[in-house]
Amino acid sequence: MNLQPNDHPDDLKLVLEAALLAAVEPLSLADLKRMFEQDSSNQSLANEVLRRALDELRGAWHGRGVELVQVADGWRFQTRAEMQPWLSRLKNEKPPRYSRAVLETLAIIAYRQPVTRGDIEDIRGVSVNPNIIKTLEERGWIEAIGHRDVPGRPTLFGTTGHFLSDLGLVTLSELPPLEELGNLVTPDETALIPELREELADNVVPQTFGAVIETARVVAVTEIT
Repeated sequence: MNLQPNDHPDDLKLVLEAALLAAVEPLSLADLKRMFEQDSSNQSLANEVLRRALDELRGAWHGRGVELVQVADGWRFQTRAEMQPWLSRLKNEKPPRYSRAVLETLAIIAYRQPVTRGDIEDIRGVSVNPNIIKTLEERGWIEAIGHRDVPGRPTLFGTTGHFLSDLGLVTLSELPPLEELGNLVTPDETALIPELREELADNVVPQTFGAVIETARVVAVTEIT
């Protein structure tokens, strides 16, 4: 097969498809462009050309068990949410479960960032175990993004692009608004906000969906109490 992706849109989509299916992590436009630099007299395909090819490739996979999506870290193929009940039977291991303290801390950082450890403690009303911050950093969900200009210069934490990608999101603006969550939260601590579950089911990676609901619920409670 003599592919010429720089000159033929169909060949370009074939190469993009192969790269994305083989990739372990999402691929950004910069990652994808590197594949074609040595074959082009212009040294690089235009971003618009790549985006158009990716959009067409996404359309070609529409309605199948696997879909092409754009997340914060780039583009990736992933199984559709409705496939999970069957695919989960192939796995013996269970997804990692996090304590309520970890999820509450993650929620506070996600919705109030940038925040210091002191901010988190003020909201939760208890001290933050350093292992909680370490767990979230090791998971790649939060990172230190600076220091507050006050005595002691405490570290400011924020969420990462990896956090958004794990949730199938591109930007923080796609998180459920706290105002909407406040109207859905019930006094029952085990409530999972079924209305929100239905609204987000098509957009959130199944393995982390429960964490999104729980963390969002926790922060919503701090807003309305």
